[in-house]
Amino acid sequence: MSKILVSYFSASGVTKDVASKIADITGGDLFEIEPAQKYTDEDLNWNNANSRSSVEMNNPASRPEVRSKVPNLSDYDTVLIGFPVWWDLAPRIINTFIEENNLENKKIYVFATSGGSSVINSFNTLKNTYSNLNFVDAKRLTSNVSENDITSFIM
Repeated sequence: MSKILVSYFSASGVTKDVASKIADITGGDLFEIEPAQKYTDEDLNWNNANSRSSVEMNNPASRPEVRSKVPNLSDYDTVLIGFPVWWDLAPRIINTFIEENNLENKKIYVFATSGGSSVINSFNTLKNTYSNLNFVDAKRLTSNVSENDITSFIM
């Protein structure tokens, strides 16, 4: 039986809720991709070109600091990475997470929360950026995700 890590970055709590449901259904362990400096509401104001999130997303080299690495990452063979879609991409903190944790030889599934944006561009960008990693599939999930949606996606 594979051991599953459900890692997630959540700015407003929606992705955290979905990640918790996934962990409950799969028996996976939860890991929060937590920024060293929490995002404030003003940081997340996408209407402000000078907000922290806007500045980060406009700079492909931006790598916001993550509070901690995954303990015992070698114990897992499947890693889920969840995040809200920002500017049709994964937030830059996801790049930090991937670059600071050795995900080689892991099956990687991406899930994203969004009111309407697709996860396809985020997934393809991650696959192209980290072509040495095994990205298996991606799915946009909402807070009312069903057990069947999760098991058909991952298991």
